[in-house]
Parts: sequence; C-alpha cells; structure tokens
Amino acid sequence: MVHLSDIDQARERIAAIARVTPLLQSEQLSQRCDNQVFLKSEHLQKTGSFKIRGASNKVKLAIQNGARYVTTASSGNHGQAVAYIANRLGIPSTIVVPEDARICKINAIKAYHGYVEKCGTTSAERLPRAKELAGEKNGVYIPPYDDPDIIAGQGTIGLEILEQLPDADAVIVPIGGGGLISGILMAIKSLKPQIKVIGVEPEIANDTYLSLQRRQITAISGESTVADGLRTLQPGQITFPIMMKYVDDIVLVSEEEIRRAFSFVLERMKQMIEPSSATTLAALMFHKVPLRNQKIVTVISGGNVDVAKLNDFIML
Repeated sequence: MVHLSDIDQARERIAAIARVTPLLQSEQLSQRCDNQVFLKSEHLQKTGSFKIRGASNKVKLAIQNGARYVTTASSGNHGQAVAYIANRLGIPSTIVVPEDARICKINAIKAYHGYVEKCGTTSAERLPRAKELAGEKNGVYIPPYDDPDIIAGQGTIGLEILEQLPDADAVIVPIGGGGLISGILMAIKSLKPQIKVIGVEPEIANDTYLSLQRRQITAISGESTVADGLRTLQPGQITFPIMMKYVDDIVLVSEEEIRRAFSFVLERMKQMIEPSSATTLAALMFHKVPLRNQKIVTVISGGNVDVAKLNDFIML
C-alpha cells in the first residue's frame, strides 16, 4: 500500500524535475457543466504528461539503489518520461515499443536519447522483453502504473490540487491502469476525505468499471478507443485494491462524447489536450457526474497529440 508519507517524499524527490502545473478555467465550460470547473493542466507538464512524476520518482530511487540502466515497455507518454528522466540523470534507457508504433512516438522517445527496440504488437510481448533487457544489463524495469513508487509520484498531483483549491468538492480523474487515480486517491483521502474522487473510463475500455462492479480484477478484450492512453486490459494488482477502497464513483463516456469534449477545449480554450484527458471533461459536459454548483477539478493527464490524426479526434 502507498501511504501519504510516500507521496510527501516523492514530492521532495521530484521537485527539481516536475512542474507545479496550473489550474485553468473557462467560463463557458463552467456554464455548460453547471459547475465551477478547473483543469489541472498536466498537458503543460515536462514531456507533456503526468507520467514524468512517477517515472522520476521510480528512476531516482533506482539510481540511489545502484541502477545504471533502465527499461520500460511503452510507445506513449510513459516511455517518453522514462527516456527523459534517465537521460537527465545520466543513465541509458531502452524503451520497448510495438512493431507498429507510430514514427512520431518513436521520434519523441529518441529526442530524449532513449534507445528504441521494437517487439511484437501487444503488451504481453513487450513487457517480458523489457524485463529481460533489464535483467541482462543489471538494470531496472520501470512499470507504467502498477508500482508503489510510480503511484506515489502520481499522487503529488493530489497534493497540488489541495493547495491550489483547498475547498474543492470533487476531483475527476481518467483511468487507464489506475496509477494516476490511485496516487490522487491516497493523497486526497488521507487529507480531505470529504472531497469526492471520481474516475472516468471510455465505454469501450471499461475494465476498471467492470472490475469494481464484480469486486475482482476483470479483463476485457482491448477494444480500440480514441482515448488510447486509457486502453488497458485490466487494472493493476496494486492499483485495484486502492480504487476499490477509496474511489467514490466511476462513470463511462462514449467515443462521440470524448471527441466533442476534445473539440470544445481546442476551439474555446485553445488548449491541445489528449483525447484521454478529454474524458474527464466529457463526464461533466454530458452530465455523467450528478453534481451541480460545485467546485470540480478535472485532471488533464496529457497533451501529446499525434497531429497527423487530429481530424480523427474533432467533432463539432
């Protein structure tokens, strides 16, 4: 289990790396949602997503324990974050990506001086290879979400929210593997348990929603969703018990709703966020969350958008 002290220590450990991201507001968005809405803007974070928080915490601890090499399996934000922090701290990294990874993602990892190795097309193929590489070179594998140090790093977002908006009524968080919401839950429920923490998943990537309904980890087939950062097959062994114990609710949003929320933020707020981030706004815009006239923070998890696919995301 992750404790508040772990999150406090993580905050000190990553203070020189991760930014304190702002809370943005839009009067039009608040009016449409019938709430006072704030955006916790992790799309303005180093490497363009919240992932730098957990990755920095984990990699720094690994180096303190003697690691001189790190690996991970990710073609997205986590891979970029691991490559960035490893390079900044002066150790090599290998990021194992799928054979069909888009060139823009490969280039982003290489820009942070991460070595890219292609392996298969599924996480079931990439993950063992990344662990194998770490073992071969006396390195450390950096998990994307199901790890106490990763969760503690992501929990620093919760501490910032409490400082920036201490009278918040609710926080809405996107759910992939559950590392982000688990960290935020541990921070907020330890300090202000009256604040509601609500998770959001795409309707067609609802593994955590199903797992909580059935009170056991439940895998799904892995349907493709526009919110590709949330496309996991099942919640983690560590994250699931945290969510089951502390989360107040999980709601689902459709692909159309995600696209409409994405388009609203791009057109009205002039912010480029990922469709995965837009799920939290979609939950409010389409009244999936039964709250009115409340102060609500939506966690905008990232802004690394493949511009070649931008037309696929827009729906006005």
